Amino acid sequence: MASGDVFDSSINSQVLPKVNLLTMFRLGLFQMGLGIMSVLTLGVLNRIMIKELAIPATLVAGTIAMHQLVAPARLWFGQMSDAKPFLGYHRTGYVCLGAAVFVITSFLAVQATWQLGASFYAQGWTLPTYGWIALLAGIFAFYGLALSSSSTPFAALLVDVSDEDNRSQLVGVVWSMLIVGIVIGAIIISLLLPAETTGQELLGTTLTSFYSQPEKLAALQNSINLVFLVLPAGVFGLSLLSTYNVEKKYSRYRLRSTAVEREDKITLQKAFKVLTASRQTGLFFSFLLVMTISLFMQESVMEPYGGEVFGMSVSESTRLNAYSGVGTLIGLVSTGFLVVPRIGKQKTTRLGCFLVAFSFILVISSGFTANQQLLRSALFCFGLASGVTTTGAISLMLDLTAAETAGTFIGAWGLAQAISRGVATVSGGAILDLGKRIFPELVMAYSLVFAIQALGMLLAVGFLRRVNVKEFQRNAKQAIAAVLENDLD
Repeated sequence: MASGDVFDSSINSQVLPKVNLLTMFRLGLFQMGLGIMSVLTLGVLNRIMIKELAIPATLVAGTIAMHQLVAPARLWFGQMSDAKPFLGYHRTGYVCLGAAVFVITSFLAVQATWQLGASFYAQGWTLPTYGWIALLAGIFAFYGLALSSSSTPFAALLVDVSDEDNRSQLVGVVWSMLIVGIVIGAIIISLLLPAETTGQELLGTTLTSFYSQPEKLAALQNSINLVFLVLPAGVFGLSLLSTYNVEKKYSRYRLRSTAVEREDKITLQKAFKVLTASRQTGLFFSFLLVMTISLFMQESVMEPYGGEVFGMSVSESTRLNAYSGVGTLIGLVSTGFLVVPRIGKQKTTRLGCFLVAFSFILVISSGFTANQQLLRSALFCFGLASGVTTTGAISLMLDLTAAETAGTFIGAWGLAQAISRGVATVSGGAILDLGKRIFPELVMAYSLVFAIQALGMLLAVGFLRRVNVKEFQRNAKQAIAAVLENDLD
C-alpha cells in the first residue's frame, strides 16, 4: 500500500465521531480490571503459596510466570481478530470472550493451589505433588492465553477508534487506569481480607501447624475463595462496560483494513528482523529488556517480604501495592508535564533509572531496621521512580519508532515486555531461593533480589547512554525498507 492510501484513509475516518474524554475513561475500565487481576495473581496467590503453603519461591514464580511466557500467542490473536470477526465485531467479541475465560481460570487456579498445598503437606515431594504443580502451571498458561486473546484485540481496538491527533491522549488515560486498578484492587482485597481473619495469630508460622489446624485452613480458604469470586466477576463486568458499543460507533478499522492487512503479513520472525534492523533499535531493545526485568523482579517477592521479614498479614502485605501504585500514578501523570519538557526524554529516563536503584536501597534498609513505615515510604518512592522511568522510556520509544511500521515496533515491544516480565518473575523467585541457601537470615536473602535489581538499573543506564536518536532517524527508515522489501514481497 502506498503512503498516500494511508493518508486518504485517515481523512475518510474524519466522518466518524471522535472518542470523547468520557469514552476514553470508559475504555480504561478494561485496563483497570487487568490491574486488579494482576494484584490477585502476583500479589495474593503468590504470597499464599510462598508463605502460607511454604512452596519454594522458584516453583511458585515459574508457575505464575507461565501466563507471561505464552506471550508469542499475542501476534496470532491479533491477526485472527483482524481477519475473522467474532459475534459481528473484529475486536469486542474477542475482548469479552477472553475476559470471561481468564476470570474463570483465575478461580480454578486458586482451587488447584489448595490441592497443591494439601498434597505437599501430606506426601511431600511425590509424584502427585509434582502433578499438581504441573496442572497449576498449565492453568496459568491457559490464563495467559485467555489474557492475550482479550488484551491484544483490546489494544487493536484502541488503534481502531483513535486518530493521530488523539491517540496519545487515549493511551495516556488507559495506561493510568491500569495503575488505578492496581491501587483499587489492593484496597478492596485488604478490605475483603480483614486482619482478624488473616493475621499471624490465625495462620500459624509453618506448613505443619497451618494444616494441622483445619479451622485456620478453612478460614483462609473461605476468605481467598470469596475474593477470587467477587473481584473477577467485577472485572468481567468492567470489560463489558468498557467495550459496549464503542467499536460500532467509533471504529475506523474498515477504512484502514488494507493497511492492517499489510501488517498481518509480518510474522514474529520478520517483526524481530525489523526491530533489530537498526543498530540503535537493537541498543534500545536491550535497554528495554534489562530495564523491564530490573523493574519487575520484585513482583514475585515483595509481598512474601512483607510477610516473612515484617510479619505482615495477607491484607497488610497486599496493601503494599497501593503505596507503589499511587507513586507510579503520580509519576506517570506529572512527568510528561513537568520533567520531560525541562530536561528531555533521555535524561528523564536516565533519572528514573537512578531513582529506582536508590529506592531499592531504601527497601533493603527497611528490612534491616524492621521499619514498616520506611518500607511503605520506599515503595512509594519506587512507584514514583517507576512512573518517571516508564514515561521517559515510552516517550523515547516513540522517537525510535518509524511511522511506516509503527504497529510492528509497538507490537514487538509489547511482546518483549511480556517475555521480560515473565523472566523477571522467575528470576525473582530463583534469586530468593538462592539467597535463602546462602544467607542464614531472611532479610539478607530478600536483599539479594533488591540489590540485583538496583545493579540491573545501572546496567540499563549503560545501554541508554549509547542510544542516539539522531542516528536512528538517519538510517532506520532505509534499514526497515530493506527488510520489508526482502521479507514481505
